[in-house]
Amino acid sequence: MLDLARIRAFLFDMDGVLYRGKQILPGVREIIELLDQRGISYACITNNATKTQEQYGKKLAAMGLSIPATHVITSAMVTGHYLRANYPRGTTAYVVGMDGLHYALFGDGHFVYTEQRPDLVVQSADFELTYAKLRIACLGIRAGARYIVTNPDRSFPSEEGLTPGSGAITAALQAAADVEPFIVGKPQPTMFRVAMELINGTPETTLVIGDRLDTDVAGAHAAGMYGALVLTGVSTREHLTGSPRQPDAVFDDLTRLIAALNDA
Repeated sequence: MLDLARIRAFLFDMDGVLYRGKQILPGVREIIELLDQRGISYACITNNATKTQEQYGKKLAAMGLSIPATHVITSAMVTGHYLRANYPRGTTAYVVGMDGLHYALFGDGHFVYTEQRPDLVVQSADFELTYAKLRIACLGIRAGARYIVTNPDRSFPSEEGLTPGSGAITAALQAAADVEPFIVGKPQPTMFRVAMELINGTPETTLVIGDRLDTDVAGAHAAGMYGALVLTGVSTREHLTGSPRQPDAVFDDLTRLIAALNDA
């Protein structure tokens, strides 16, 4: 049973929890101030692999959020960490993705970019997706490349509503290449464990705050942590009905979480 008084570390999802697009969601500034005042550690974890850690830092600062870039952990960073631990320097890779994923793989020269028979095809969300990119990726996978996906999120919350995410691209490549990918990001427990270790947390005293039952809550539980749902993103109260994934707490938004923390 979740006891907020025992929680000493928070892991926040970003899209749909802290903001939608460029719109800050209710209670974000206040909860960060509260955690800083109480000396409670936190990090922001996101399946969004489109931006680098530095770009996220600039985005948060432009919104007026005083969250250091070093507090941000993306699925691209975790994917890069996983691949470096499993593939030697000089391994070739083709990427369907944006700056965050390109930098995570090629920033230190460990992997070599190629469009011809790569060892790896690594895919995330790509807001500049073309048929040519899908074609190269498909041919690479069919020629024997291992297919790696940063995250399975099928949709992406924006100011206008839900838009296609990484999982939508994965569906196209799976259909074309007829291969199941290896998924690194949420709901796999790797991201949660890496983030928890970085903020010196323990599973029994760490709470994950997310907007998706299928990635945030499921991944938190897979990693042995508590998972709370906020209703400002993808999952709704209707999704809770009959779902095998039930959060340890549900909050309309972060202001409700602040109230619960104060009560605790």
